[in-house]
Amino acid sequence: MTGVVSLGVAGSLGPDAIAALAPAVEEAGFHTLWVNDTPDGDALAALAAAARVTERLHLATGVVPVDRRPAGEIAEHAASLGLPLERVTIGIGSGISRQGALARVREATDALHDAGLPRVLVGALGPRMRRLAAERADGVLLNWVPPRETREQAAALHAIAPRTRVAVYVRTALDPDARERLEAETSRYAAFPNYAANFERMGVDAIDTTIRDGADLAAAVDAYAAAADEVVLRAIVPHDTVEAYVDFVRRAAPTAGSGDGAPRAEA
Repeated sequence: MTGVVSLGVAGSLGPDAIAALAPAVEEAGFHTLWVNDTPDGDALAALAAAARVTERLHLATGVVPVDRRPAGEIAEHAASLGLPLERVTIGIGSGISRQGALARVREATDALHDAGLPRVLVGALGPRMRRLAAERADGVLLNWVPPRETREQAAALHAIAPRTRVAVYVRTALDPDARERLEAETSRYAAFPNYAANFERMGVDAIDTTIRDGADLAAAVDAYAAAADEVVLRAIVPHDTVEAYVDFVRRAAPTAGSGDGAPRAEA
């Protein structure tokens, strides 16, 4: 297996900034631009802005919490924006509430398919959600996992559904000035009980699931790409400006024409 390399950013950047960034992402050879849906950032609107300025770049939400934005609302919004569905993947997650999470995601997945959205991936942490995603959705988005665990989880998912797509989100800081932000985000997630339990289950510290040095980028991406179908480098930059993200894109760009998704890892 050799997974493709994609880029992830936050929806809070806003459609204008993401439209300014998207052509650089496409030109650099990334497979997909993933945009997190946040209370202060509409991922679908951002993808619509990116679609208008790109031709072949795939677009994905990573992820829309369905306890905050129900499937019907997601489908209606996607239709109103005229998103190019042949390039779009809708990533969804259960959201904050753990009660009824499996049923909520199952129903949302079915509703999105019924609405004509062809590719739905589920952000899944635990084994029951991962199985549901493999059985009902078109793929699984793993998060906060090291390469070894990615390989094991992907193998288990492909045993359930050989054609399911396994993507993995990897927080990545290439600029030394971004490491403080990476460490702050890592600490925040490690404090959530469900994530803390997952890190304990895997026997790793949260920071061990990140890429935090440009010198380590190529080896880390190779390890993840050998385990998953798609590696999403969730860019952590010193400041949320278009210029900072363009610099990240330049440094992490997949090698043009290599076909293996290996990053340049420029200094």
